[in-house]
Amino acid sequence: MARRLAATIALLGSVLLSGCGVDLGTDQNGQKVASERVDKHWLVVNYWAEWCGPCRTEIPELNKLSDQMSGQKVSVFGVNFDNLQGDDLKSASNALGIRFTVLAQDPADQYDLPRSEALPVTYIIDDKGKVREQLMGEQTASGVAQKLAELKGKG
Repeated sequence: MARRLAATIALLGSVLLSGCGVDLGTDQNGQKVASERVDKHWLVVNYWAEWCGPCRTEIPELNKLSDQMSGQKVSVFGVNFDNLQGDDLKSASNALGIRFTVLAQDPADQYDLPRSEALPVTYIIDDKGKVREQLMGEQTASGVAQKLAELKGKG
């Protein structure tokens, strides 16, 4: 009886833990991006590069979107297209005035994001981790917010 109870508790524990998300590595400042920041959140993931003119224009809009979405279970993340790391990533992020979190590790595999050769590209991922939209080209805060509202309304 004790073995059966122990096995049931172990099974229940593993089921509960399997629902926990995975950390997204570190950000441009070397800080851990914990799963609590993405679990049950909608994500806006934007790929950018220093050499991309439209990326530079859209970054203030993404800063604004990040500020607007604060406290709404929507997280804005950037990913450097050129895979800059460490001090290079931090310097590039600062040079472009990025205030939202830039992921040092590309989450493409985790969310099954298609690789785009065009920039900028922004993905909207729902609160269950499913890619719901791929937005090509320069975006505005109001445009992305409107798209989020539409997608949330569709469930």
